[in-house]
Amino acid sequence: MTVVAVISDTHLPRGARRLPDACLDRLRSSDLILHGGDVSTLAALDELRAVGPPLEAVHGNADEPALRALLPEERIVEVAGVRIGMRHDPGPAAGRAERLVERFRDCDAVVFGHTHLPVVEVHERIWLLNPGSPSERRRGPFRSMLVLEIEGGDVRPELVRLT
Repeated sequence: MTVVAVISDTHLPRGARRLPDACLDRLRSSDLILHGGDVSTLAALDELRAVGPPLEAVHGNADEPALRALLPEERIVEVAGVRIGMRHDPGPAAGRAERLVERFRDCDAVVFGHTHLPVVEVHERIWLLNPGSPSERRRGPFRSMLVLEIEGGDVRPELVRLT
């Protein structure tokens, strides 16, 4: 089994904000980390890379220009026989699921961010996964992240509430 930790919208650094210890523990114990955009700075990206497991990320609308130049707007990651599309998707909320499914039709799952609202649902056979934010909940019900267990071509997502 392969374990993938998924975060987005960390917006670091900002004031005294940091990733919760429970989030860092999950990141460290995963085989791969996916970040759905809005890391904010190159320094924050370097800190995430130093956590340990490989990191794949896309840029978000609030990332500094140097980070936007470094990270793609979207990507597809293949892990344990599963294809995962990634895109921050700051577009309108109306039609978001349809846009993501259309863009990543050949994927098993799509990781996105921007809203800070967790989403774990299947739309037209594709998992749509927004981990919320581990550090800045905004309109979200709580700070959160996702952990994906991938085995035999199946994705089992778990939404993790962070305190």
